[in-house]
Amino acid sequence: MTLSKLPFLTTFDDSLILNVYVQPRASKNQICGIQGGELKIRLTSPPVDGAANKLCREFVADLFEISKSSVDIISGQTSRHKRLRIIGNYPGQFNKTVSLIEEILKAQQTQTERM
Repeated sequence: MTLSKLPFLTTFDDSLILNVYVQPRASKNQICGIQGGELKIRLTSPPVDGAANKLCREFVADLFEISKSSVDIISGQTSRHKRLRIIGNYPGQFNKTVSLIEEILKAQQTQTERM
């Protein structure tokens, strides 16, 4: 099942693997583009005592409209490069969110091209 052609996203029947690059201590939580084949996410928390990991899980859970327990960091606990497993309840649950991410990235690309 191919949900998207985004380089940072691997889809399965009812789950996703999301490769992210986390920039801690940002001014606000946001998706800000693609960096090195990963979705770049800026987070306000510092990378201390797991605070950035916790906020990363919360941010992604809010983005996909699922519970925090449905987002697991499967690699990169101490790195800015992370792999997240996002578990859904049914196939096709994430189509809307993936489309939203694609729109955000296209809008950012358009703004960059205008500069």
